[in-house]
Amino acid sequence: MDQYIHGIAVAARGVPVTLIISLVAVLGGLVLALLVALAKRSKFKILRGIATVYVDILRGTPLLVQVLILGYGVPQLVRAITGMQFNWEPLILVGFIACGVNSSAYMAEIIRSGLQAVDIGQTEAARSLGLNSRQTMRYVIVPQAFKIIVPALGNEFVTLIKETSILSMVGIVEVTRRGTLWASQSFQSFPAYIGVAVVYLIMTLTLSRLVSYMERRMAQSDRS
Repeated sequence: MDQYIHGIAVAARGVPVTLIISLVAVLGGLVLALLVALAKRSKFKILRGIATVYVDILRGTPLLVQVLILGYGVPQLVRAITGMQFNWEPLILVGFIACGVNSSAYMAEIIRSGLQAVDIGQTEAARSLGLNSRQTMRYVIVPQAFKIIVPALGNEFVTLIKETSILSMVGIVEVTRRGTLWASQSFQSFPAYIGVAVVYLIMTLTLSRLVSYMERRMAQSDRS
């Protein structure tokens, strides 16, 4: 039993890195996702095409492959083009960029669906008050859409926390990497990875309960 408790304790040391990467990636990805979602709704065909290709590529390739390309492929490409030695410093930047960009593709579709869910009457009412299309989108449509998609964005954050385990493949010392290092040192693979699983379970269940609580509060607010 002591081995399992120690495995949990070791894995828990990687929680701050996992949460920081997930939070920064979600916030950065959210800004990028909003731009992509607006581009997909643009009247300009070129913008719609670029946004569609962006989403299709990121959703159509595994996050693991994207992390490997960013962590190992990009430094090699930079060296080949410039002849300069390039390494990610700090390495956690790979996690921020890879997870943020990947998550933005999924959140872009969430935001786009939220924008479409806002009643067309809201747009007509804003236009009747003299607002132009940009003002209508900024002050009327986007705030209402975000209220609709908050639960889905919360679930995306929970999913991203689990997906950060892939970052251990490029040496980022988060929860999974902590467990792997301890397993290689102690030869206690089963307790190590059970500890990793327990830590992820605690994080995701806690955040899932928080998202559910937010949904209930928002539902109560709508009814009142």
